[in-house]
Amino acid sequence: MGRYKKIIALLLLVAALSGISCTQKKEEKKGAVQEGEPKYGGSFVLDVISDPKSFNPVIAKETSTTAVTGYLFEGLTQMNPFTTEIEPNLAKSWEFSKDGKVWTFYLRDDVKWFDGRPLTADDVVFTYNQLYYNKNIPADARDILTIEGKEIKVERVDDHTVRFILPKPFAPLLSALGFDILPRHILEPVVKAGRFNSHWGVDTPLAQIIGTGPFMLSEYAPSQRIVLKKNPNYWKKDKKGNSLPYLDNITMLIVPDLNSSILKFQAGETSMLSMRPEDYTVLKPQEGKGNFTILNAGPTLSTTFLIFNQNPKRIPSYKWKWFTNKAFRQAIAHAIDKEAIINNVMFGFASPQDAAMTVSSRFFHNPNVRKYEYSLEKAKKILLEAGFTYKGGALHDKDGNPVEFTFLTNAENTVRVNIGNIIKSDLQKLGMKVNFQPILFNTLVTKLDATFDWEAVMIGLTGGVEPHNGKNVWYSSGQLHMWYPKQQRPATPWEAEIDRLFDEGAAELDKEKRKKTYWMWQEIVAEESPVIYTVTPVALHAVRNNVGGIKITALAGVIPYIEEVYIK
Repeated sequence: MGRYKKIIALLLLVAALSGISCTQKKEEKKGAVQEGEPKYGGSFVLDVISDPKSFNPVIAKETSTTAVTGYLFEGLTQMNPFTTEIEPNLAKSWEFSKDGKVWTFYLRDDVKWFDGRPLTADDVVFTYNQLYYNKNIPADARDILTIEGKEIKVERVDDHTVRFILPKPFAPLLSALGFDILPRHILEPVVKAGRFNSHWGVDTPLAQIIGTGPFMLSEYAPSQRIVLKKNPNYWKKDKKGNSLPYLDNITMLIVPDLNSSILKFQAGETSMLSMRPEDYTVLKPQEGKGNFTILNAGPTLSTTFLIFNQNPKRIPSYKWKWFTNKAFRQAIAHAIDKEAIINNVMFGFASPQDAAMTVSSRFFHNPNVRKYEYSLEKAKKILLEAGFTYKGGALHDKDGNPVEFTFLTNAENTVRVNIGNIIKSDLQKLGMKVNFQPILFNTLVTKLDATFDWEAVMIGLTGGVEPHNGKNVWYSSGQLHMWYPKQQRPATPWEAEIDRLFDEGAAELDKEKRKKTYWMWQEIVAEESPVIYTVTPVALHAVRNNVGGIKITALAGVIPYIEEVYIK
């Protein structure tokens, strides 16, 4: 979905925050800096905390990849991150039949690939039929684009017209068509040769990575930087009809962790910093002298959560019994001190998260789900009732096995590491032995989506305002159903019910009825707790005062409309 993609779902945090003090609310500016007349030229410098795993957006499941590919590729539609409305992108317009099952999209005729070839309907048909619907390609998009087990038929009408024929009405279609379109003339031979899943790796000559976005790859020095240069043939224009983007290039400095991010910004090496809450007290006094402004984008859409591996093939059977036991997971939820996380890690810039859809998702957020207040007494009571016992203060299961497991998160993200340390301490108070091991992000992603070699993980997803776009996470056969992915059939009755609700919600065109359906899904998630949520942070950004065109919103990536950013 280009730079408005999720995550994976996965991107990238949400909600109306009671945890922010009135003083803080007054001090941060809300999402914009003083503008001047846009100018061409200049470089915008960011930092990222991990090398990309590839440059292939179709198989990407990690933000280290999509942070780059979001500048290179675009979809037929895009979400306006300020209004949440779906707007034209590569498709300039569309129409649909009375029964809602036939949709016709009209492509722009002024879009070119980086190599100068025109974008045509053939590229769209190829992308959907040979990439997203190709079962030999692990594309997360396939989960979202499948309607009750059936594919959408995508066919060419003429060079600039594509028809989508649905098996039944599909409410989230326009949102779902934000997935990236890729070039047929470059990739079709690769698909036919069975090499697509390894194609466009980080060792690919950069000129061979062809998109339609505002920027193209210019340089990649592993562990150092990624440089993107302006696409001189980009199709978008500003309000005066001038070509975009304004910037000559974007440089992404690869840093080892978030501590390095703030040091780079303080040294004047980066144009913008996505701040941790702890950075606020450091940077706020430096605004004037440092010639930057701190912007508050509000609560984010992203989530940070704890999950346990429920895949029976990958962990010892006795641990599998713990992790698949709802009572065990509910006890964990009661044992996590969210207020301690908010106060000690987030410095007040967060609020507790309880529902699968965050408060910032607005319409579909269910505020009435079951909530797990911090109570070690309740947690212990639940465990004892489930057959666990204590021996010398250590928790054991009914077969006498001590409760011990390894808990992973990504080491580069110091916020998650700090949250992880609080969770470890909380769970040790329950008599559990928790081996907390922060590891490299790309290693963690490999464990989650390839080897499945893990016991407990804290990670995050970027989220969104359309529930169906999380189907790849919540559907039992989903590519990102992390606790037990790609199930042949639902492993539990509650997962089967979630599958049914997602099918129902996608087919229902009445918005209020869809809301009721997705509220039911959130209630099941809260009750079963396969995902144990922590807190929802506020998005804070520090931006150099010589940067114009910045529009900050918590409902999109760091910089929506990057093509409009300029150096004053």
